[in-house]
Amino acid sequence: MTKQIVVTLMALLAYSSCISQRLVLPGDHPDPSAVQIGNTYWATATTSNWFPAFPLLRSDDMVNWNPQGFVFTKKPDWADYYFWAPEITYENGKVWIYYSAHKKNGNLCVGVASADKPEGPYTDLGPLICQEVGSIDGFPMRDENGKLYLVWKEDANSVGKPTPIWASEMNEQRTALIGEKKELFRNDQPWEKNLVEGVSMVKHNGYFYAIYAAAGCCGSGCDYVVGAARSKSLLGPWEKDPRNPAMGNKGDWMCPGHGTALEKDGRYFFLYHAYNKYSHAYTGREGLLREFKFDNNGWVEFVDESNNKAAQKERLVSDNFNAGSLAGSWQWSVFQDVDANVKNGQLLLKALPDESGAYLGQKTFSGDYELTAKVLLGQSTALAGVAALGDDKNTVGFYGNRNSLRIVRLKDGKDSTIKIVSNKNRPVVYMKMEFRRGNIRFFTSSDGKRYEAVHTAPVDGRYLPPWDRAVRAGLISRGNRDKVAVFDDFRIRSLEPQAEALSAR
Repeated sequence: MTKQIVVTLMALLAYSSCISQRLVLPGDHPDPSAVQIGNTYWATATTSNWFPAFPLLRSDDMVNWNPQGFVFTKKPDWADYYFWAPEITYENGKVWIYYSAHKKNGNLCVGVASADKPEGPYTDLGPLICQEVGSIDGFPMRDENGKLYLVWKEDANSVGKPTPIWASEMNEQRTALIGEKKELFRNDQPWEKNLVEGVSMVKHNGYFYAIYAAAGCCGSGCDYVVGAARSKSLLGPWEKDPRNPAMGNKGDWMCPGHGTALEKDGRYFFLYHAYNKYSHAYTGREGLLREFKFDNNGWVEFVDESNNKAAQKERLVSDNFNAGSLAGSWQWSVFQDVDANVKNGQLLLKALPDESGAYLGQKTFSGDYELTAKVLLGQSTALAGVAALGDDKNTVGFYGNRNSLRIVRLKDGKDSTIKIVSNKNRPVVYMKMEFRRGNIRFFTSSDGKRYEAVHTAPVDGRYLPPWDRAVRAGLISRGNRDKVAVFDDFRIRSLEPQAEALSAR
C-alpha cells in the first residue's frame, strides 16, 4: 500500500473456521480471480473502463488483501477499452493472466499476459481468440491427458443468440490456440435465461467441475446466479446439476456469480462477486468468499452460512498528497489522457476540455458517504472541484474558481447547471459532497470545520452508475489543456444510512 493513501478498516475481517459468504474485497471488484503461489494468494478483478487495468492484490489467508499495483498501467497495443474478467493462474514458475478486452476496430477478445513474479511487470502476448460476436471469460485447464486448453464464452447474447462455452487446445507458450474448438455446453435451461459465462474449473474425484454464472450480471435489473456442471472428460459430455442454480440471492447479497474456485488445506472455496442489497451499484460488485463441498452424489454444494448480513464497511479513505507520486488507489477513465502529478504536498491535475473535464476517482465502500477536499482555487487556473463520477458523459460536479462556484449535472453528455454561487474571492475552499445512494448535496467551508450548504434540494444522481461499474467519488479539473487544478487534502468517510433509507429496503 502506498504511503500517501490511508484506508482504515473499522471492522475486523478475521479468518474463522467457517468462511461463509464473507466480504473480502470491499468496493467495486467484479469477476474476481485468485491463485495460490507458494504460501500466498494473489487476486485480480475487472476494471472495465477505469484505468489502470486489473488490480493486483496479495493475501496470506484469502480474507485480508493488500493492493500491490496493476497488471497494465499502459494499454496493450491491440486493445482500447472494456478490460474485463482477468483470470490469474500460475504454472511452472510463471504467472499468466487471461483477460478480455475490446479490440481496436473489432470486438471483444480473450488475451493473455505473463510475468515471472505475481507483482509483475507483465508482458502482453496479445489476443488468443476474437470471434465475430466477441469472446470473453478465458480460463485455462489441462485435460485428463495433460493437454493445455483455453475455455471461454462466445458472447452471442450480445446479438440475441445462445452462448456456447468453448474449449480449444492452446500451445504451451500461450500465444495461440491449436486445433478445432469444441463446445462444452450452452444456456439451455430456463433458469440460465440469456447466457452462461464466467466458467471456473476444478478437478475432484475423477470429475472436472465447472462453476459458472448465468442470467444477468449487472445493474438494477440483475438476476445473476451460480450453476454447476461436471464431466469425466474436459471435452465432455457435460451434465448440469439437476438442482441448479447452486447459489442465488442470500441475506444482504444479491446477484452472485463469476468467480474462481480455490483449494486451501483440503477445503474448497469460491471467490466471486455480488451486490450488497443496500448500496448496490453505488459500491458495485464486491468480492465475497464462500466455502463449498462435494455432497454424497458428487455435486457442488455451497456451505450454508449462519450470518448473511453484510460485513461492516466503515472506512476512512484519505490522501494528503505528501508522497512523491500519485497513490495507486486513484483511477481515471480509460478514454482520457489524464495528467496528474503530486508535488510539494499538492495534487496538480491538468484540465481537459471534455464535457466531464479531467477527473480522478476513488472506490467507495458504502452507499452513504461524505467526500471532503481542500481546493486551492488561488493557485488553480482550471475550474477545480469535487464530483460523483459515473463515466465520461455522466457526472455530478461542484467546481469553480475564485469568483464563483457551480453545481453541474452532466447526463448523457449534456451539461445542466443546477446552481451558481459567489465564492467571495476565497483562494482556498473546502468542498464537501454528501452522497446518499444517488442523492447528492454540496457544502463549502473556509476552514474545513464549519460547512454551509450550497443548496437545499439534493441533486438526483441515481442515473450515474454505468451498467457494469460502480460510481467513483473524486476530483475534477475542467478547462483547456494548459490549465491546472490544485488540491491539498482529500477524504472519504462512510456515513450511517438514514433511517428512511433503511426502512425502504
